[in-house]
Amino acid sequence: MGAGLCAGWARAEPEEALLGKGQAYPIGNRANWYINPYRVGSWSAMDQVRGLPTRAVARGTGTSPLPVASQAPAIRWRFRNIGLGVDDYLERQRATGLLVIQNGRVVLERYRYGRSRDARFLSFSMAKSVTSMLVGIALARGAIASLEDRADRYVPELAGSEYGKTAIVDLLRMSSGLTFTERYDGQDDIARLSRAAQTGDPSVLSVLRSVTQRHSPPGAKFSYASAETEVLGRVLSAATGRTLAELTHEWLWAPLGAEADAFWVLASDGQERASGFFNATLHDWGRLGQLVADGGRVGATQVVPADYLLAATDAARQPEAFRPRRATPFFGYGFQFWLLPLQERTIAFQGVHGQAVFVQPASRIVMVHTAVFEAASGRQDPQPLQERNAFWRGVLESLGGSTAELAA
Repeated sequence: MGAGLCAGWARAEPEEALLGKGQAYPIGNRANWYINPYRVGSWSAMDQVRGLPTRAVARGTGTSPLPVASQAPAIRWRFRNIGLGVDDYLERQRATGLLVIQNGRVVLERYRYGRSRDARFLSFSMAKSVTSMLVGIALARGAIASLEDRADRYVPELAGSEYGKTAIVDLLRMSSGLTFTERYDGQDDIARLSRAAQTGDPSVLSVLRSVTQRHSPPGAKFSYASAETEVLGRVLSAATGRTLAELTHEWLWAPLGAEADAFWVLASDGQERASGFFNATLHDWGRLGQLVADGGRVGATQVVPADYLLAATDAARQPEAFRPRRATPFFGYGFQFWLLPLQERTIAFQGVHGQAVFVQPASRIVMVHTAVFEAASGRQDPQPLQERNAFWRGVLESLGGSTAELAA
């Protein structure tokens, strides 16, 4: 096995003592899984966190191939005009797993902090893109009649609430216009929703119903809000009469040819936490990225409808306010997917603390990155995400992908 594919690296890993190396990277409980030194152990084995219920997503009967490339160019990247390599990145950043695929073949695979190929990594908000794919399949199968339908058509418990009145398409674009704060400071609405999901006091539905203040008309403006994905998860379950785990198995995991079972973490009411708690191996996250790169197909099977996937991920198909450098100073936003400001369609599933799947369909390049960055977001500490994004740009440049940017 070549150096680019080796599982470990002999040197000390960034802040390994803080992250629990001396305790063999312990797995926490419901109260402490989010903090050091429990992050590494917990975020790659959430089904072993004491007090957190989960629901399995079984793999199918066959596994789609993900062979190792016989030859691959060295990956180089630049940051602040300094040329760097893969090992430089891993010595600088708290990455737990790194996988690069091109043309369906693995060109780089690394695990850090004692993690291995069988670890099932917590996605945080990468899960939102999985939820979106399930919505697209539900639409194609007629379980959801139209993306213009209001959420309360399917979830009567939201009748009379502002989220209940919101169209599914506006939830997909996070454009309900409702004010839901997500600062990751422990005092915001996402903290309130997370406590409800873990304890049931108050209920998740009561928190969703309590969001009533509006900053913009529906559909007018992107405003990141995990509550909107939680509503989508409940729409899916109510529209189909199935759990998200069942839908994920039947509609994604089995046809995808996943190599391992996955799982969802559950809220206190038994509903899968659709906004951020899907867990899978690095290889199977790579297969999901490959599915997007291949237009929603696995072999001859159309798994995710091609038209929906383009509507979800093509910046040119988004209203002006949702395009790259319009929705945010850098990214655009589709149907629960982030859109990069490149001329070639380039997409990301992203989660806090460094989680990401990057996809460039034309070059068939996929990168999966799992991490335990200290800061949740770039607002708190921009450099780790700047370096991760620079590394992705280096992957594209090294493997012949496109990095030409859209006009500002």
